[in-house]
Amino acid sequence: MRVVGLFAFCLFMALTPAVSVAQDVEVTEVDDVVVEARRSGAPTWEVTRGGSTLLLVGAIQALPKSLEWRPDALERAAERSDRVLYSHAANVSPADIVRLIWRSGTLTRMPRGKTSADYLSPEWTQRLTALDALTRDDLMRQSFLMTRSELLLGFTRLNRGQGPSVEDAVRRTTRRGRTPSQRIADVRGDEVIEDLLTMPPESWVTCIELSIVAAEAGEPGMLERAAAWRRFDVPAVMESPLEIALTECWPWGDPEWGALLRSQWLAGAEGALAQDGTTLAIVPLRVLAEPNGLLDTLEARGFEIIGPVWKR
Repeated sequence: MRVVGLFAFCLFMALTPAVSVAQDVEVTEVDDVVVEARRSGAPTWEVTRGGSTLLLVGAIQALPKSLEWRPDALERAAERSDRVLYSHAANVSPADIVRLIWRSGTLTRMPRGKTSADYLSPEWTQRLTALDALTRDDLMRQSFLMTRSELLLGFTRLNRGQGPSVEDAVRRTTRRGRTPSQRIADVRGDEVIEDLLTMPPESWVTCIELSIVAAEAGEPGMLERAAAWRRFDVPAVMESPLEIALTECWPWGDPEWGALLRSQWLAGAEGALAQDGTTLAIVPLRVLAEPNGLLDTLEARGFEIIGPVWKR
């Protein structure tokens, strides 16, 4: 079951108005949606083209319960939108779970006779050893996939004491059937498992080094990242050790998977801007605000973007 939980962690996807009075009403409704989305406390950007408005809500993983923000305002924004886009989801079959359990040794342990010290430099080995002394797990002998999970979840307390996420808040509205919604794309579970099973330990080194830095920052680093998110200090979020590690680790840091997931968000944004009405999109903040990310790309294509500053 621990392997299954780890796998779940890794899967981290109108009619044109006939008269001017109708147009005024539509504009007012769009303005109301924008106001509610911004009032929620989640960084939000507005992009328009003709009769289309795209609201990009930047989401981060695991908002702590101690963080005060207004999910009810985001619910109202979703209710007044014409459609909602969520991030990716993995289609995992029972056969995928069986295979995952059957190959659990490959996913959880280092190759026979190897430890982390065989792949990390002496400096990083020493820093990992210092963290190893603080946990019940043998970080030196378990796979880098497991070590990454322990460093990012355990030491930062990322998975403990979570409050409502941005997607949770919006989904409460869409589940009531008031707003059409869809995933930006689906990911096949068998492809994810195959990729994780065949990744050599050497490919994890940069991820582990960055995860060690995030683990050393601990829970205070995680809380500061969340506080920066609430005050719309997007550059501070992107520069936090935890966000850097999550961005550079699999899948977002993988050349193939990262490029695929980002291209699907770009296609989704372009598709939304081709439709009349208002689309509310819940997008990982790293996809929006990273260099050459979605906001940079839309800006380079000539779109006016209204919202928080996302780069230094």
